[in-house]
Amino acid sequence: MGTRLLSEQLVKNRFPHLKYVRIHTTEKHKATIYAWNEDLHLTEKDAERLQQYASGYLYPYVRYQVKAYHMVQTDKVPLEQVIPEAVVQTAKRRNLNQHGIIEAINRLFPFGRLTFVKYDGAESLIYFDFYATRCLQNREKEAMYSYLNEIIPLGSYCDVTFY
Repeated sequence: MGTRLLSEQLVKNRFPHLKYVRIHTTEKHKATIYAWNEDLHLTEKDAERLQQYASGYLYPYVRYQVKAYHMVQTDKVPLEQVIPEAVVQTAKRRNLNQHGIIEAINRLFPFGRLTFVKYDGAESLIYFDFYATRCLQNREKEAMYSYLNEIIPLGSYCDVTFY
């Protein structure tokens, strides 16, 4: 499954001279790869090669574009947040599926159960329900969304209904 963290790792492995790499879902079924080399520059040749690599080897259900790293500010890409190591390891699994996503969230939030409801392919939206055994605080809900966004595929969004 093509998560942001796995895709960034694959790009960094393939293009080790790119010091800064960030991938962000920009729209449904679309993602942007932001990159710079050590000189804080993205050459036209690197951009072309990165575009070809992304289209051929990254998550196939996404249309990729490549931009210079400084465009993260212009495009208002959210700052990277500190996420638990368990989320990082889950996101980097090549065999990740909906069951792995649910297991990871249920381990992180043991005071309830996350269930998969449906996937709306046209809208690239994954629906989940979370049945809590206690009232959740807003920061816990925000954390769950943050973690889910790291372990769902690029080009997708999620919606959680809390019960």
